[in-house]
Amino acid sequence: MNALIAPNAFKGTLTALEAGDIIAQTIGAKHPSWTIKIHPIADGGDSTCALLNNYLGLKSIEVWGLDALGRPIQTSFGWEESSKTAYIDVSAASGVGTLQEEEKNPNVASTFGTGLLIRKAAELGAKHIVLGLGGSATVDLGLGILQACGFTFLNEGGKELIPFSPGIISKLKHIQRSPAVPKLSFTCLCDVKNPFFGKQGAIPVFGPQKGLKNEDLKVFEEDAHQLIKILENKSKTRFKDQAGFGAAGGIALGLSFFFPLKISFGANYFFEKTGLESAVVDSDLIITGEGKYDEQSSSGKACFELLKLAKLHQKKIVLITSGLEAQEAGFDKVLTLPDLDFSHKNFKKLATQNLIQVSNQIED
Repeated sequence: MNALIAPNAFKGTLTALEAGDIIAQTIGAKHPSWTIKIHPIADGGDSTCALLNNYLGLKSIEVWGLDALGRPIQTSFGWEESSKTAYIDVSAASGVGTLQEEEKNPNVASTFGTGLLIRKAAELGAKHIVLGLGGSATVDLGLGILQACGFTFLNEGGKELIPFSPGIISKLKHIQRSPAVPKLSFTCLCDVKNPFFGKQGAIPVFGPQKGLKNEDLKVFEEDAHQLIKILENKSKTRFKDQAGFGAAGGIALGLSFFFPLKISFGANYFFEKTGLESAVVDSDLIITGEGKYDEQSSSGKACFELLKLAKLHQKKIVLITSGLEAQEAGFDKVLTLPDLDFSHKNFKKLATQNLIQVSNQIED
C-alpha cells in the first residue's frame, strides 16, 4: 500500500508539516508494511510561502521586522536568486497569529512590516514577489506595504500620516510617490475568492475576525470607498472589484493600483510548484485533513482541490477534519475529530492527541 499523507494546516493548532508527521508516524506504527510519502499542502492560507520555501529549497533571508501593531519581530522569507523572486507570507510579519484577542484593531493594524520584507527583497535585486495572503491581521488595503515601498500619505492639512497611524483609511487625502519606489511585479496567493466590497466582501466577512465591531462596518466601508477614489486619481487607473481582492484586507487591491499584479488561487499554484499530481498518481490511498472543512473549503481550498485530483486519477481519499459539513463533499471516508476547547491551556497537546486517535482508524 502506497499512502500519500497530504494534510493542510489545522488552523490554530498544527501546521501542515506537524500534522503530516503525526499522521505518518501513527499509520506507520499500525501498518509497518505500508510505503508512506508525506506531502503537506497549502492553498494561499497562513504560511503557504514558508511551505513552498521548504519544497523549493530556497535560501531563507532572516529579517527583523515589525508586527501588525509596529512591534519588533524576527521574520524571514524565501529567496530564489535565479529568478530574482522572493516568497513572502503576509502572516510572517503582519499576521493575526502574533496578536492576542484583545490586541486586534484594524484601525491601527498595518501591513508596513510586510512592506519592510518586500523592501529588503528589492534591495537584494528582486523583480518579482510571490505574496501569500493568508492569516493577516489587517484591513488596510495594503497601505502599509505601499508606505514601506516609498509612498507617503498626507492628511487634509498636508501632514504626513506615519505607519500605524490610527484611522489612516479615513484620514488619507493625498499621496506622494517617491522616485525610489522599486520596480516589482506581484503574484498574490489567496485561499478565498471574496471581492473587497459587498455582502461577501472583506469588511463584513473578515473584518469582525480581525477586531472590527459590527457597528463600525458601514463607516469603515464608506471610508474605503473614498480611499479608492484617491488611489484611482493618483494612479490614473480605474478600480474594478474582483475575486480575491477581499483576501488579507484588500492587499492585492491596493497594490494593483501601482504594480503589475495577478491573483492566483493558491491550491493549484502550490500543487503545480510542488509536483503534487505525480505523487497522487503514484499513491493507492490519499490521506488529507484540515481543522474544519466548511462551505469555504469547496471554493478552491487545498483539501477540496486534492479531492478533485484524487477523483481524476481514481484514487481513494480520506479526510480528517472536525464538524459535519464534509460528509457530503465526496471523500471516500471522513474521519471526524472531537471538538477542541481552545480555551484549554493545553489545547495544542489535545489537538495532537485527537489527531493520533483518529489516524488510528485509517485502514486500507
